[in-house]
Amino acid sequence: MEKKLDLSRSVYELVTEYPELADILYNLGLKDIKNPNMFHSVAKLMTIPKGAKMRGIPMEKVIFALMSNGFTLEGNMPSDVAKEETKPEEKKEEPLSRTEQLKNYLRRLSKGESLESVRADFVSRFSDVEAYEIMEAEQELMEEGVPLNEVQQLCDIHSALFHGATREEQIANAEEEVMASQQRAWMKQMQEEEEAAKEKKDPKEIKGHPLSTFTKEIIVLTSLIEDAFKRLDAHQELGELFPQIRELSIHYAKKGDLLYPLLKTRYDITGPSEVMWTVDDEIRDELNQLAKIENHDTSYEARLRAVLKRAQEMIYKEDNILFPICAENFSEEEWFTIYQDSKDYPVCFGVEKEVWEKAEAKKVSKATDIKEGEVVLPSGHMTVAQLTAVLNTIPLEISFVDDKNINRYFNEGHKVFKRPSMALDREVFTCHPPKIEPMVREILDSFRSGEKDSVDVWMNKNGRTYLVRYMAVRDKQKNYLGALEVVQDMEFAKEHFAK
Repeated sequence: MEKKLDLSRSVYELVTEYPELADILYNLGLKDIKNPNMFHSVAKLMTIPKGAKMRGIPMEKVIFALMSNGFTLEGNMPSDVAKEETKPEEKKEEPLSRTEQLKNYLRRLSKGESLESVRADFVSRFSDVEAYEIMEAEQELMEEGVPLNEVQQLCDIHSALFHGATREEQIANAEEEVMASQQRAWMKQMQEEEEAAKEKKDPKEIKGHPLSTFTKEIIVLTSLIEDAFKRLDAHQELGELFPQIRELSIHYAKKGDLLYPLLKTRYDITGPSEVMWTVDDEIRDELNQLAKIENHDTSYEARLRAVLKRAQEMIYKEDNILFPICAENFSEEEWFTIYQDSKDYPVCFGVEKEVWEKAEAKKVSKATDIKEGEVVLPSGHMTVAQLTAVLNTIPLEISFVDDKNINRYFNEGHKVFKRPSMALDREVFTCHPPKIEPMVREILDSFRSGEKDSVDVWMNKNGRTYLVRYMAVRDKQKNYLGALEVVQDMEFAKEHFAK
């Protein structure tokens, strides 16, 4: 397998992925790679090109060694390293004095770089620095106008660096201080994350949120199952409890349509869809089978107890596994979509659907891959050619008349009731003989007033039976937009039931 090294990644990441890299870098002169403290601190901030530059190791030598050991190099080297390699003929600037280099570390702090990052470089590069050098750097910075409090930001590492009887102890103390400082930073980050989590409201507590509705449903289901076990223990029939418990099919359907697929396809979390979904179906199927049994003997009771127990276990898994996983992963936009889609399902366990104000105020676009020229609908998007073909494929003669009684659309294809194209954009009454016009007006007026929503007319033509259905077309606010006429040949139904 090809071994790829991204030179922009840290030494820690690369050695963790390719342990054999540690010996290669050590032999090149990066001796700190074998020091556990340095590896778990400085190596997390250091790249190979940067480490080579600090130790004065030519990158050509590093690249040759890595390639000789089977590595393919990727990523860009720091611009200053690349510049030195690609333009060796240029005159190099005089190296900075140790005092100037120390001052640069202090300047990095004043510009907002993290203390941990500066400390790590400081320990790696100046493990043998003397106290007078640091004091000299601090004095020059203060003379240049740097505030005293900024200069003092490294004083804790000074004390750690120079505390100890031997140089080894001094270096170890400095490294320990770096680790301790990093730990403090991590602890601070964890505390900030915990505080942010506390401020983040639990979706179950948000009125109308899908998880709030799901949770209320399993609370009711839990109570129903507990009542069912009490009746069974008292040798009583479940009676009205049984059909109420069977409403879990609605609850399971919502999980199967709205939660499981999204976890699997968007977040690659396949466990719930592969395990819980299957169990849902088994519970639902078993309840359907039990509903058909009239003899409620001991065998029936044993099966009923078993399936109720499985439903109880599923409630626990939902509350402690499925719902937390969804809450952790789903975006607010996805919850908005789930909320809107949930409206298409019947009320379950008597838990009425509450309004989620934030979702109602947010227009959710379900079409995420819209191409230019497509017709965008609330439930999808298609090209005009696709939409036309879909409407023409429906085995119905379709006509639409707008709220002004004007013909606006006919689908194409053979029609028993002819619809000439010249009839488009004309009043619908002009398409009917005078004796039919009053009936058509009466139907449209009843739709417009809200008196009726549909009218069915059965008729025979050329020896075949047809159903002509007129339907009022209204928007979500129940405003009248027009009427739809569909004509369906019903001979197929007669032939089917005649068999």
